[in-house]
Amino acid sequence: MSLLTLDRWIRDRARATPARIAIDHLDRATTYAELDEASERLAGALLAAGLERGDRVATLTGNRPEHVALLFACAKAGLILLPLGWRLAPAELAGQLDDAEPALILVEDDHARLADEALGAARVAPRRERLEDAAGWDASPHSLSVADEDPLLLVYTSGSTGLPKGALLTHANCFWTNLGFDLACGVTADDVVLGVLPQFHVGGWNVQTLLAWWKGATVVLERSFDAARTLALIERKRVTTMMGVPATYLFLAQEPRFAATDLSSLRLAVVGGAPMPEPLLEVWQERGVSIVQGYGLTEAAPNVLCLPPEHALRKRGSAGRPYPFVEVGLRDLASGRLLRGPAQGELVVRGPNVFAGYWRNEAASAEAFADGWLLTGDVADRDEEGDYRISGRLKDMYISGGENVYPAEVEAVLADAPGVVEAAVVAVPDERWGEVGVAFVVLEEAVAGAEQALLDHCGSRLARFKVPRAVRVVAELPRSGLGKVLKGELRALLEREVVAG
Repeated sequence: MSLLTLDRWIRDRARATPARIAIDHLDRATTYAELDEASERLAGALLAAGLERGDRVATLTGNRPEHVALLFACAKAGLILLPLGWRLAPAELAGQLDDAEPALILVEDDHARLADEALGAARVAPRRERLEDAAGWDASPHSLSVADEDPLLLVYTSGSTGLPKGALLTHANCFWTNLGFDLACGVTADDVVLGVLPQFHVGGWNVQTLLAWWKGATVVLERSFDAARTLALIERKRVTTMMGVPATYLFLAQEPRFAATDLSSLRLAVVGGAPMPEPLLEVWQERGVSIVQGYGLTEAAPNVLCLPPEHALRKRGSAGRPYPFVEVGLRDLASGRLLRGPAQGELVVRGPNVFAGYWRNEAASAEAFADGWLLTGDVADRDEEGDYRISGRLKDMYISGGENVYPAEVEAVLADAPGVVEAAVVAVPDERWGEVGVAFVVLEEAVAGAEQALLDHCGSRLARFKVPRAVRVVAELPRSGLGKVLKGELRALLEREVVAG
């Protein structure tokens, strides 16, 4: 008997509290009974249309109730939801479609043009339907049995090689990460949860919202984040808890109405994706809002570390301790052995929340683990109390607005531009986004306007958050004796310019 599958969550909740409001979307309420019924019809329709256990169902949509119903339909029908990122460029989406080979893609009207361009560039040709029409699909009830270890979510992340990798998360992964989150900083049936994180991120599902539907809470589901509207919703809907990245809370704090907005209902705000800057943490605490800081990654579904609000000031900058059911260690950078006590090393993770592996990529899956531990690629310090602080990265990666950016991916796009000999991208601090990229490029010959042309080239091939803030044309890139690009020297050059300017 399968006990951990997410189809049980919505069926059990609809039976226990059918009239409770599950989703409040643009002031339209969906009850738990309605959500269960909609997902039941969708599951039957997908199976009746010929989809089989393990098939991928791709989506290109903003957050909306139909997307939630589709996730639970996939959970009931043994299918895998592949939520595609609408921030990506068509070429990036085409690569993910070709890799995942979905049987079906459901597209929201607002993203129809992006879907046209992505499918036009892809080799695969999945059946395409309007997501808005899915609510009208109907079919007989089905009796397919779903197992705990069946995959449920396929979420793509950029890789250090520049090629996207699909992290495959099972029902059990989602169950344990939500249970651990609940025990650490839980959601109650009386909570009003604000859902603004995009559902093409694992955090859009497994940080608060799925837990809310498990517990019988109400989710105020927003299509995307808008700071002014979010403040108004917190006040009007009496939102009690929410999740965001540091940029989310920065934009809210910068809104003219921030000081006057009634935040008294907001008992808990969760932040992830990057450390919360201390001045911003103080701004929110002055407004009486408790901040829970954490650390996670897609491959861990994503919850790994959590710093509860009672320690937020005393341990500013810390990511906290492991969630329940999550084991965390530090791996010596030289020997690979696990370290004891206060130490610095690569953060490694294991537990039932850790993913099943990368989609159709055995080599990358094998490289992601050592001795049963997931290698995060992040360097952390552990103090005498057992709290962790992320202090660096082994991977050449930076975080811009909560999104991981791998310079290798951007460099590959730049290298493909006419006249480019080679390129290197480094991260620089940015008050708004945390970090942004600056590209150094060597050209075959000097061309007027080359910098803007290269930015436009990146903009046509990459998501906007991956496009460098600036391009610098240089005669050559600094290299070590072994020919490796010395990115530290490029960063130092930028730092000297800031000091001089």
